[in-house]
Amino acid sequence: MGTHEPVAANPPVESIAPALACGNCGVPLQGPYCHACGQPVKGMIRHLASVMADIGDTLFNVDSRIFRTLVPLYLRPGFLTNEYLAGRRTRYVTPFRLFFFLCILAFFAIQVSFDFGAIDADVVQGTSLHDIESAQTPEELAASLQAREQAIESARSAPAVGTRQLARLDAALSATRAAARARRQFLLDRANAIANGRPTPADPATPAAIRIDGQEWRPTAQNTRVAWLPEAVNARLYALTLRVRDNLLLAKREPSHLVQGMFAVLPQTMFVLMPFLALLLKLAYLFKRRLYMEHLMVALHSHAFAFLSLLLLVLVYWLASWLGTMAAWLGTVFGVLSALIWTWLFVYPFLMAKRVYRQGWIMTTLKFMWVGLCYLVLLTLGMVGATIASLATS
Repeated sequence: MGTHEPVAANPPVESIAPALACGNCGVPLQGPYCHACGQPVKGMIRHLASVMADIGDTLFNVDSRIFRTLVPLYLRPGFLTNEYLAGRRTRYVTPFRLFFFLCILAFFAIQVSFDFGAIDADVVQGTSLHDIESAQTPEELAASLQAREQAIESARSAPAVGTRQLARLDAALSATRAAARARRQFLLDRANAIANGRPTPADPATPAAIRIDGQEWRPTAQNTRVAWLPEAVNARLYALTLRVRDNLLLAKREPSHLVQGMFAVLPQTMFVLMPFLALLLKLAYLFKRRLYMEHLMVALHSHAFAFLSLLLLVLVYWLASWLGTMAAWLGTVFGVLSALIWTWLFVYPFLMAKRVYRQGWIMTTLKFMWVGLCYLVLLTLGMVGATIASLATS
C-alpha cells in the first residue's frame, strides 16, 4: 500500500477589503461606534431616507418613554422617584428633562391661554383705551372710538366666543363709551378755558408720577449714583432705573403688560427655586442619611407634577371655553374637574413624601407642613423677584 502524504490545509484567504477607519481619530472600526473616541460611523451626510428612518426610531422611542413616564408621574405619587433611586431609569424620561420640558410647556400654555381666553387682549382687557383717553382733538377721539367699537363688534362675531367672553366684551364696550364721554368733556372744558382766557385743566392722560412715602420720585443721574461704583456701572444703573420707572408707569395703565412680563421670567425663577426645595428636604430628612441628589430627584419630580397639573388645568379651561356654552351641565362638569385637579395638586406632594421617605403619618405631616411653609416663603420671594426682573427687562 502506498503511503499518503499529508495534505496541507489551505491557508485562510485574507480579506482584500480594507478595514474601515474612524474618520475622527483613524483607529480601525469594530462596530457602529469608534471604541477610541466614541464617534458614530453614521453621520448626517447620507441618504435622506436613512436619516428620516433614524429620526422616526428616535421619536417613537421617546414617545413610548413619555407615555410610560407621564401616567405614573400624575397618578402614582413617588413611584417614579422610587424607580429612579432603585436604578430602573432607562425606561423613563430623565427627571431633569421631564422638569425642563413640562416647565417650558406649562408656562407657554398659560400665556397662550390668557390671549386665547381674552380673544383679543387689547379689546377685552381694555388696554387700547389709552388711544381714547389721550385723544387731543374731537376728530381724533371720534376716530379712536369708532375703531375700538368696530374691534369689539368683530370680536363678538368670532365663532369661538363663549358666554364669559361676551360678558367681558360688553364690559369693554361700556368702559370704552364711558372713557369717550369723559374725554369729550375734558376737550370741551379745555376749549372753553382757552376761549375765555382761563387756565386749562390738567390733562388726565398725563402719566401719573410714582410716589414713595408720599414724595414724588423722579430718577436722575445724581440720585441714582452710588459713590463707590465705576461711572460705567452708574450709567447702567441709571438707565435701568429709567426703564423700571417707565415700566411701572406702563403697568399702572396696562396691568396685563406686567403680568405678561412676569410670566416670561417665571420659568427661570422656578429653575432657581427648585434646588432650594431639595435643600429644604435635605434639612427635613437630615437623619435619613440620604444624598442631596436623592432629594433633588424628589424636587424635580414634584415640580414636574405641578407643571403637568397646570397643563391639565389649562386644557380644562380651553375645553370649558369651547364646549361650556353648548350645555349648562358641561360647565358644571368642567368646574368639578378643575376642583379635583386643584385638590390633587396639594394632596400629591404629601403622599409622595410619605412613599419616598417611608416615615409615619405624624412625622410626614409635620415635615410636610414645615417644608411647605418655607417653600411658600421662597416662592413668594421668587414671584417678587420675577416681577422686579420683568420691570427691569421688558
